[in-house]
Amino acid sequence: MNAPVRAGHQVRSLDWRDAGELHRIESFVSEQRASLFHSPAWLCAVEAGTGQRGAGLVAERLGVVTGWLPLTEVRSALFGKALVSSGFGVGGGICAETPEAARALASTAEALAARGGFGGIELRGGPIPEGWDCWDDKHCGFERPLADSDEAELLAIPRKARAEVRKGLALGHRVTIGRGVDDLAAHYACYSESVRNLGTPVFPKRLFRAMLEAFANTSDILTVWDGRTPLASVLSFYHNGAVMPFWGGGVLAARATRANERMYYELMLHARRQGMTRFDFGRSK
Repeated sequence: MNAPVRAGHQVRSLDWRDAGELHRIESFVSEQRASLFHSPAWLCAVEAGTGQRGAGLVAERLGVVTGWLPLTEVRSALFGKALVSSGFGVGGGICAETPEAARALASTAEALAARGGFGGIELRGGPIPEGWDCWDDKHCGFERPLADSDEAELLAIPRKARAEVRKGLALGHRVTIGRGVDDLAAHYACYSESVRNLGTPVFPKRLFRAMLEAFANTSDILTVWDGRTPLASVLSFYHNGAVMPFWGGGVLAARATRANERMYYELMLHARRQGMTRFDFGRSK
């Protein structure tokens, strides 16, 4: 596909086989300080881990990238087909240098959805194209600065929650941080039990393995252990100065042992030592 549009911009589909092209888009995403979910690596990991195909539209002018729209072709037996930016993420949407490039990407995305039989397009961030519906009352995001010392971090936690963290610390459970096979197994045991207890479908382990491989230098797993038994574990990403605890959970015993509270406190300390300045709690309905 190659569609000429106004202001000299051209929009085309990303060639996923071209390593140089992928590098150009990754560089553009970095220069624009866009979200983790704009990265082509995110889309590739989603496809490798779930089978939901990655797509994307590139806007160019005179051979220079001026915009990028990451897309996941989500196919569901329950909800049908949709283009989502970005699938399995909490961000995405149009990333463009100018309003003209943004309009070009939106127009081409609409045509792509119509030709492919997709029921709609969902943008999880970025500028809102003219004429598109917008909902801003479904989720709230939570983020705060990290403190400059371990003790200050503890004192920054509200009093009642801080008391729970202290109880967890007093139990002296082992904490590990890594990316190996054992880390992934411990994480999946905690995550899958937690999600099942909530009545929510469990994502496949291969999704988390694909994410660790795609973000080899900016992701890890922190786990709280009782002996050889994992109590709570979280897979986090580090992006644009923020730590993002993205997939985590705890087994039933984590409640009595305050393992979840200990886990997040330890992650705050670890993130600061990695040079992060913010803790992104994610979003919630």
